[in-house]
Amino acid sequence: MSSHADTAEANADWSQRLRDYYELTKPRVVMLIVFTAIIGMFLAVPGLPPAAALIFGTLGIALCAASAAAVNQIIDRQIDARMARTQGRPIVQGHVGVWQASAFAAALAVMGAGVLVWQVNALTAWLTLATLVGYAVVYTVYLKRATPQNIVIGGASGAAPPVLGWVAVTGEVHAHALLLFLIIFVWTPPHFWALAIDRRDDYARAGLPMLPVTHGEQYTRLHILLYTILLTLVTLLPVLIGMSGVVYLIAALGLNGGFLYYAIRLYARPSTPLPMQTFNYSILYLMGIFSALLIDHYVA
Repeated sequence: MSSHADTAEANADWSQRLRDYYELTKPRVVMLIVFTAIIGMFLAVPGLPPAAALIFGTLGIALCAASAAAVNQIIDRQIDARMARTQGRPIVQGHVGVWQASAFAAALAVMGAGVLVWQVNALTAWLTLATLVGYAVVYTVYLKRATPQNIVIGGASGAAPPVLGWVAVTGEVHAHALLLFLIIFVWTPPHFWALAIDRRDDYARAGLPMLPVTHGEQYTRLHILLYTILLTLVTLLPVLIGMSGVVYLIAALGLNGGFLYYAIRLYARPSTPLPMQTFNYSILYLMGIFSALLIDHYVA
């Protein structure tokens, strides 16, 4: 009886350990990164992307993104301990040690870069590693703590995945790939600032100079609205340059109408649920914009 109990306990411990390492990779964030990278791969060619570039490019980018997420949690562990949203993370809870997490992050980065060099191309590997360093080091170590414009400047790392996907397939950076980058770059501030308003007290307690903390919530709401207007204009560029057609245009107009609806309400009549509603819509918005680009690419 005792041996069965010991086995069950060991299995439970092993299962918990796997979950802890899985959570270190910020899986939901990585999924969105991989999604936009894959869309970049499909948009890069008239037909279907080569299977090797699609499979190994996705794998390499995902591994490096997971590594960056783990490094972010290692560096931010003291801040995470002071915030309700992040207090349950594995390092904060002591489930994973700093050295264990560091070894895990290093292994993911080496495997990811290795896959990209071996099966994709060196340019994708170097750009992916630069993105990893930009997020895990430049943003997390410096920008996040230095300026309320942290998410604007640091957003460049989060906007890179469709470019990485494009380069994985073609071996070169194209103007259309840079437009995909621009869409995510402009989308990031209103997306993140909506969350920052909802978690303002958390960020203030952690001592981070997020815009709602340094300039107030109304100032932040205004900038969410202004960036949403700019985003609407940027997302029309694929149609204006002939990259996409009517199918994408109809979807973009509808999605932007929804985002503007939330941004205007947030600015004019703020209420407690609105910031998180705006944040949640912004995720669906980005997935919708990129899905529309993909559908239009093959339907038009």
